[in-house]
Amino acid sequence: MNGPLRLTYREACRQAIRDALQADPRTFVLGEDVGKYGGCYAVTKGLLDEFGPERIVDTPLAENGFTGLAIGAALAGLRPLLEIMTCNFSLLALDQIMNNAATIPHMSGGRFAVPIVIRMATGGGRQLAAQHSHSLEGWFAHIPGLKVAVPGTVEDARFMLAAALADPNPVLIFEHVVLYNAEGELDPAVTAVDLAHAKVRRPGRDLTLVTYGNGLPKCLAAAERLGAEGIDAEVIDLRLLRPLDMATVAASVQRTRRVVIVDEGWKSGSISAEIAARLAEDALYELDAPIRRVCSREVPVPYAAHLEEAALPGVDGILAAVRSIVPKRG
Repeated sequence: MNGPLRLTYREACRQAIRDALQADPRTFVLGEDVGKYGGCYAVTKGLLDEFGPERIVDTPLAENGFTGLAIGAALAGLRPLLEIMTCNFSLLALDQIMNNAATIPHMSGGRFAVPIVIRMATGGGRQLAAQHSHSLEGWFAHIPGLKVAVPGTVEDARFMLAAALADPNPVLIFEHVVLYNAEGELDPAVTAVDLAHAKVRRPGRDLTLVTYGNGLPKCLAAAERLGAEGIDAEVIDLRLLRPLDMATVAASVQRTRRVVIVDEGWKSGSISAEIAARLAEDALYELDAPIRRVCSREVPVPYAAHLEEAALPGVDGILAAVRSIVPKRG
């Protein structure tokens, strides 16, 4: 029997795109620099040579225009796989994403579907300065009609795309820039993942760490350090920000009775705020301590490395939040 395959998050994304192109002739890739350059983060490298310029389409620097083109292609029966270089630039296409992709199925009474998948890089940690380093996935999770997926593992990066392309409605996939070089193992027995459920990545009994994307390796690292102190932390990977799998979160909190939410977005109006509010509404009396949140500082992400590190959530901040609500052991 073949053992686990080890590959990078970037390669997992590329394999997922390649499989999609091979599986369905209606699927095509478009975006800035996806062809000759191979993608800003090298995810689409080599695909132009393999599939040609009709399937791998370089676009002008015009997010609102090529997003509208992709939505029109989806309405006409194609399966566009759109790359927006960074989620900061997606704001230039927000009118198309919100007022067309998310609303046309509803406004047509279900007569028209918009089966489009939009991939975007998100997050800081690569010294790319404020216009390339923010985490805006929580903004899009506010919009009905969209599904928002955030793969935090190589396995999810490999298999979430197929599930997204099978969905008749628009799906946004946010890939964290720091994770592209991360390596992981693929279990050969796993060939698909769903787009509906969070996942317990580490079981524990003393508190729950809720996170997604690049928060996952940070929470797992924090959990290991807490374990050395006698604190057993459960780590939940949300995986989907819309719809939110609050049942998995609530079930964990009912067991552990303490929760810290780690979110690279800004604290004000964030996905962490939504989760905290839902827990306060539906599980308040299950908690033995206040809900804690670890988020980015309320500033544009700085360019300087030491300032960027200080602005983003880190393991030390997670540990401090946990220690503020978990009694000392011994």
